[in-house]
Amino acid sequence: MLETIAVILIILWLLGLVTSYTMGGFIHILLVIAVVVILIRVIGR
Repeated sequence: MLETIAVILIILWLLGLVTSYTMGGFIHILLVIAVVVILIRVIGR
């Protein structure tokens, strides 16, 4: 489930870059959270 959330956050971030639509730093905070979640999952295995 965490991997799914992380992938969704990364997709939303990429869509924000492609459409040049960003809500300030919020979209980048989502990216950082997604990367942290992925790292936790990888390290936890």
